[in-house]
Amino acid sequence: MAGAAKEMENYVGFANLPNQVFRKAVQRGFEFTLMVVGQSGLGKSTLLNSLFLCDLYCDAVYPPPEQRLPSTTKVQSSTVELSEGGVRLRLTLVDTPGFGDNVDNSNCVKPIIQHIDEQFEDYLNAQSEIKRVKAPDSRVHACLYFIQPTGHGLKALDISVMKELHEKVNVIPLVAKSDTLTHEECAAFKKRILEEIEAHGIKVYSFPNCGEDDEEVALNRQMTDRMPFAVVGSNTTITAGGKKIRGRKYPWGVIDVENLDHCDFSALRNMLIRTHMQDLIDTTDHVHFEAYRYGKLSSAVNPSLQVKGSESRNPLTQFEEEKKEHESKMLRMQEEMEQVFEMKVMEKKQKLKDSEADLQKRKDAMQANIEKQQRELDERRRQFNEDKAEFEAQQRKYEQEREALASVQKEKSLPLTAKMSKESKKKDKKGIFS
Repeated sequence: MAGAAKEMENYVGFANLPNQVFRKAVQRGFEFTLMVVGQSGLGKSTLLNSLFLCDLYCDAVYPPPEQRLPSTTKVQSSTVELSEGGVRLRLTLVDTPGFGDNVDNSNCVKPIIQHIDEQFEDYLNAQSEIKRVKAPDSRVHACLYFIQPTGHGLKALDISVMKELHEKVNVIPLVAKSDTLTHEECAAFKKRILEEIEAHGIKVYSFPNCGEDDEEVALNRQMTDRMPFAVVGSNTTITAGGKKIRGRKYPWGVIDVENLDHCDFSALRNMLIRTHMQDLIDTTDHVHFEAYRYGKLSSAVNPSLQVKGSESRNPLTQFEEEKKEHESKMLRMQEEMEQVFEMKVMEKKQKLKDSEADLQKRKDAMQANIEKQQRELDERRRQFNEDKAEFEAQQRKYEQEREALASVQKEKSLPLTAKMSKESKKKDKKGIFS
């Protein structure tokens, strides 16, 4: 008891600092961004599903063959939340569909570089705010570069792309579908790749120097000896030798993807997830991001100090360029609006002209109709006047004939009237004296 009490007196407590850091880290969770670069058909999706033991592309839509190859390289990001043993991992996968699938691939790496720089820029802006808020770390921490298993070494595209990427991200070269090569062919192919990488000055991810930790030194040496990793992916479980394994079955035998004698899949998974994930994050933060940050801030003070190969620009220059771009954009929009306005005015004028022409046509038709009706009315009036004059002439003629006839009849009727009057007088006399 006395010894324990004395030991407690000598115990300060800072030995618990790793535990405190561990608890804080578990509470915050971890973030990791993994980019895959390679041509279509090299098994990128299958390998990622095999690494994390889940279907990361369950919502993927596979277009028909005629629409499967995009015209340019695209960058697609997808984020998943993983949990294992109470530890949360926010995993972001960055895919590059269309990479290297065209006849001319000279510009296929530009969208990838632009995406990496955009993530650096967003992180730098978040760190430069007056009131900094914890923002998601979307910087690319590792890039798995898939090499075709040709057995002849790197292609010119592989060399140019890795030389563009090695200053901005941790490049991890992989020999895709290594089950298409024999062990001897795979070993010779790896050796050839390493020689070409060294000859062209490509800086792939190097494992850290652990100093006096013999176990870590041995592990890193084993990992270095397996570079570039020859991988095979599989999402199916098969039965071989009376036990179930994750692998591929061929007429000549079975490939166990988790067997280091068959491929380097297990070594890659251990390196990415179990042993070197934090080192990849630290290398990204302390090396690649710091180089980008140095180039960005130094160019703000003196443009001549800008790091060679860095695409960062002076913020003031960038502001001026953005201002000019915005002004030119506004000018283009104004010109487009003026063109649209002029087009609308011309269309309105044309509609008014068409309407005016239509009204004039209708007016001419109505005027012609009125003139025609006026002529018909004049003709009918003339005809009426002629008929009236003819009728009046006939009426006068008839009156004259009737008057002449009446005078003749009157002349004839006078003697007869006188005779009848005499006879009447005679009768009257006879009547008196009879």
